[in-house]
Amino acid sequence: MEVRSTAVQFVEEVISKIRQASSVPAYYGKIYIVGGYLRDLALNLTPADDLDLVLEQDAVQFAFELYNMGLSSHYPVTYPRFGTAMVHISDSTGKLHQVELVTARRESYVENSRKPDVTAGSLKDDVYRRDFTINTLVRNLHTGDEFDITELARPDLTNKVLRTPLDPQVTFFDDPLRMLRAVRFAAKLDFEIEPSTLNSIQRWAERLKSAAIADERIRDEFIKIAMLPGPAFAKGMRLLLQLGLLHQFMWEMEPTVGCVQGGWHVHDVWNHSLAAVELLPNDAPLEVRLATLWHDIAKPVVRAEDEQGIHFYGHAELGAKMVRTIMRRLHFANDEINDTVSLVGLHMKPGQYTTEWSDAAVRRFMRERADLRDQLMTVVKCDQGSMNLPQANRDRLASLLQRIAEQQSAMDVQALNSPLNGNEIMCILSIDRGPTVAKAKDFLTDRVIEGELDQQDKESAKKLLKLWFERYTDN
Repeated sequence: MEVRSTAVQFVEEVISKIRQASSVPAYYGKIYIVGGYLRDLALNLTPADDLDLVLEQDAVQFAFELYNMGLSSHYPVTYPRFGTAMVHISDSTGKLHQVELVTARRESYVENSRKPDVTAGSLKDDVYRRDFTINTLVRNLHTGDEFDITELARPDLTNKVLRTPLDPQVTFFDDPLRMLRAVRFAAKLDFEIEPSTLNSIQRWAERLKSAAIADERIRDEFIKIAMLPGPAFAKGMRLLLQLGLLHQFMWEMEPTVGCVQGGWHVHDVWNHSLAAVELLPNDAPLEVRLATLWHDIAKPVVRAEDEQGIHFYGHAELGAKMVRTIMRRLHFANDEINDTVSLVGLHMKPGQYTTEWSDAAVRRFMRERADLRDQLMTVVKCDQGSMNLPQANRDRLASLLQRIAEQQSAMDVQALNSPLNGNEIMCILSIDRGPTVAKAKDFLTDRVIEGELDQQDKESAKKLLKLWFERYTDN
C-alpha cells in the first residue's frame, strides 16, 4: 500500500503542476484526465508513471506553452496531424513523468492503413474511440468532477469485465492491435472478455496479419504480455490460443498443443510450457521469460516413439533455431535474440549433470555462456518444477550449483586461457593467420581446463602444440 500511495502522490504532483499552469480562461475546465491512471485508482492498483490528458483545445499548442513555462523539461514531441503531443514533467524527486496530450478527436480508418484520418471532435467522441470501457473514465483537471460517459466503465470495473465502447467489430477493424491489448488487460487484471467482444476477436483475428499492423507493434504488445507475472503471462498465452491470435504471429507453438510427452511429464508440451511460465519469478528478465515459454517448442517436430518410450532427440538445438526465426520475424533486438536462443539451446545441459562429472567437465559447463548461467538456472528450475521429477533428479541441480561454487572459489574459471597467444602459435607452427590458429588455441585452453597444463607453462604448451599439429595435419 505504501508503494501505491507514493506512486499516486507523485502523479498527483504532476497533475497539480499542470492544473496550476492551465488555470486560465483558455483552458480552465477543458482538460480531462483519462485512461489508465483513473482505471488503476478505481481498481486500487499502483498506477504507472505516465498520464493521459484530453483537451477540448489544441493539445500541441498547450504542449509548447508548458515547455515555454519551464514546466516541461524536454522539447515536446508532437504529431500535429493527429493533434497529439508528448511532454515530460518532473515530480518533487526530479523523476520525469511522461504526459500524453490529445486534442479531443474522431478517427476513421481505411482498410490496410496504419494511420487514421483524424478530425476534431467532442470529449464524447474521444471517449468512444478508445479501446475498452474500463479506460474511458474521465476527470476534469480543474473541477475534479469525474464522468462515466459510456455508463459502462464503473460497472465493468466492478464486475471485472472487458468490453469495447463501440461495436467491437468497429473497434478491432480500426486497430487490430487492440485484440492483443484485450488479451493483455484480461491477463493483467484477471478480467473476463465479454462474449460479443470475445467473438469479434475470434472473427477478426486474421486482421492481425494485415498491412495495417507492423510486426514491431505486435512484438511490443506481446512483450507486455510476457512481462506480466507468471500466472498472468500463462493466462495471456491461453487466451492468444483460444482467440486464434497465436496463429497469426507465433504459429510454431500450436503443434505443442496435445503433444504427449510421457515419462515424468504430467502435461502435454503446451501445458507443460505454461506451467513452467507460471513459476517464473516476478523479476525475471524478458529473455528468461521467452526461453521458458519456448524451451520445448521443437518437441513436436522431433518427437519419436519406440518400445523404450517417447523421445525428443535434438529438441533443444532445433528449438534454438526456431526461436531465432520467430524473434527475427518480430524484429527483436539482436542481444535479446542471442540470449534467448542460447538459453533454449542450453536448457538441457544442467539436467544432464551427474555426480560422475569431472571437475573439468564442470569447468567446461561454467565457461559456456557464463554470462547467462543464473538466467539458465532459472529456466531449468521452472522447467523441472512443472514436471513430476523424482527428488533425486531435483537434487542434482543443487549439487551442480555447489560444484560450480567450489570451482569458482578455487580459481577464476572464466579467466582460464591458453599459455600461448595467437602470434606465438603462428610463429611456432610457421603458419599464417586463419582458423587453424583458433583451433590450436582452443586445444591448449582445453588442456588448461582439464588440468593437464598450467596456464603459465609455455614450454609444455609448445610441446603439446607441436604434437597436436602433427595429428591435425595428418588428418
